[in-house]
Amino acid sequence: MPRPRSIRDGSLALCLALGVCAGAMAQDGAPAAAPPAPPASPALVVPAQPAEPAQFRFGTAVAPAKFAGTIRLMTFNVENLFDDKDDPSLTGAQDDKDMTKPEAHRKAAADAIRRAGPDVIALEEVESLEALLWWRDEFLADLGYTHVVSLDSGDDRGIENAVLSRFPLSDAQVWPDLPLEGVHPNKSEYRGQPIAFRRSPLRVTVSVPRASPAAETPGEPYKFTLFVVHQKSGKDNGYWREREAAKTVELAGQVIGKDPDANVIILGDLNCQAAEKPFRAYMAAGFIDAFADRVKGESKWITHESGRSIDHILLGAGAARELVPTTRFILGMPARPEGVDWRTTEPPEGFASDHYPVVVDLHTMDK
Repeated sequence: MPRPRSIRDGSLALCLALGVCAGAMAQDGAPAAAPPAPPASPALVVPAQPAEPAQFRFGTAVAPAKFAGTIRLMTFNVENLFDDKDDPSLTGAQDDKDMTKPEAHRKAAADAIRRAGPDVIALEEVESLEALLWWRDEFLADLGYTHVVSLDSGDDRGIENAVLSRFPLSDAQVWPDLPLEGVHPNKSEYRGQPIAFRRSPLRVTVSVPRASPAAETPGEPYKFTLFVVHQKSGKDNGYWREREAAKTVELAGQVIGKDPDANVIILGDLNCQAAEKPFRAYMAAGFIDAFADRVKGESKWITHESGRSIDHILLGAGAARELVPTTRFILGMPARPEGVDWRTTEPPEGFASDHYPVVVDLHTMDK
């Protein structure tokens, strides 16, 4: 029976893999072993690379190939993926009749997915399951994303968190309007009201089939549980994000409490950077930043058009063991020029979203 994984075990494993624990020592006092080399199996070719990568301000122009025996996981805020159907439940300031995401932007977002080659995609700012299927069938029908989840997050604009996957999904759950601790401060337009999730996280478990080592019959699938997160935006809403982070940690902890070996991953648009309090709440709970060794401000690690890194993939101790550190990347896409006002400046040709896809690969074997 495998021993339960501790947070220290997972932190050390990832720390060594990223090369950020200089002088780390094993528990017996001997020098910690070097991380294992990537598998020698042939890499898989990633299709559809961009014709003009020079127009990218941030990210990596060409997605790295992934190794056989791994799966590729992406988080991507696709920015207002509204379909062309008028939702009668959205009225007034939230009326969606003129919110259809432009066709060119929808296609560019799909092209980004083709370039990155993910097997599982966590998406933010999706209008509905119907809108997601419409977009998938329009531009991604040949890529095998047959497993789809999108559930109401409680957002008054009607946007949800969602998952597209090549592998089966199960146990999907959301907590719309779940109360958090405290009330909004006087500086908030909601002053005095109880604080609740602005958009509920989406929890879903992914099951990756694999063959039995002794036969061609299927073995036990490799499973991991995602919490797809889209925290409250706005520079004055850090207090709100802190409470959302604390509750998300609590919900994820319930999964780990039932199974200490569970592979739990929190990912999405956290609307905060690594040095900020909401992000530190995840670190304090033992989650591990898959990009912990990034150099702040270095262009290839920027995830948002504003020049910030606010989209993240955070690994529980179990999932951290399966990370392939050599193939992590932020995918570059066309962006507006630096310093312009996004409200008045038209996006360039090939624009898909103000966020960029954040991507990691995982070994499909519990380590």
